[in-house]
Amino acid sequence: MNAPFSRPDSAAEALPPAFLVGLIGSGIQASRSPALHEAEGAAQGFRYLYRLFDLDVLGGGVESLPRLLELAEALGFAGLNITHPCKQAVLPLLHEVSADARALGAVNTVVLRGGRRIGHNTDHSGFAEGFRRGLPDAAMGEVVQLGAGGAGAAVAHAALTLGTGRLTLLDRDADRAEALAAQLNAHFGAGRARAATDIAAAMRGADGLIHATPTGMAKYPGLPLPEELLHPGLWVAEVVYVPLETALLRAARARGCRVVDGGGMAVFQAVGAFRLFTGAEPDAERMLRHFQRMMAAAT
Repeated sequence: MNAPFSRPDSAAEALPPAFLVGLIGSGIQASRSPALHEAEGAAQGFRYLYRLFDLDVLGGGVESLPRLLELAEALGFAGLNITHPCKQAVLPLLHEVSADARALGAVNTVVLRGGRRIGHNTDHSGFAEGFRRGLPDAAMGEVVQLGAGGAGAAVAHAALTLGTGRLTLLDRDADRAEALAAQLNAHFGAGRARAATDIAAAMRGADGLIHATPTGMAKYPGLPLPEELLHPGLWVAEVVYVPLETALLRAARARGCRVVDGGGMAVFQAVGAFRLFTGAEPDAERMLRHFQRMMAAAT
């Protein structure tokens, strides 16, 4: 098993496996990933350290990615999680990309092994598991999704895999929504996805709404759509998890919508990332319980 920051002498053989991992993204100081990963590592008997590379703190943007990847390699990191705004920008910097990540066009997990950078995506499986648990009987005929970036691509694939009849995509960048719709139709079949620009029209007759933009985070407060477009009978699925109860979820609950927060996606994408970083099987239920305790303590 890879032990990237173990002592190089013979005494290291008596020590448990060790892993140094991290997260690259913007505005990530409130991330629960370090505590979530480190708690599971401790439960597995590992020496496990999870560090943040916050672009806002470091004073850079996506142009910092090459330098940060080189630094992580030099320091012996086993891998990195990648979040907004880097999930697509990291692709050309990798030596290898898993089939899932290539199909999604986005990477949220990079394994660093043997001098190679291998990209994966655990966002789609994380969202799917959280959705199945939170809204197991949701109607999936017509679904609207806000956001077509890195997280949006993963969530859109998950939504269609879960049985969405037609997915309507809206994004601040209309070309990005068009490109994702074309990619989805090529993968899932013609007519399964479409891009739109009129959110009010898209919401008419929708069974559910998926929110896959950073709006609602502390750095991007507010609602991603006019509140009056929410109505009883609509379900709402969120990807933001800090705060767990976003402005969107509060408004949706007040208008009688069934909701699922972003906590499930956060936990189950971490389950997949932990498995990739360590080669060990994480205890998903234990990680979920730990996440719930953390979020309860923060309120």
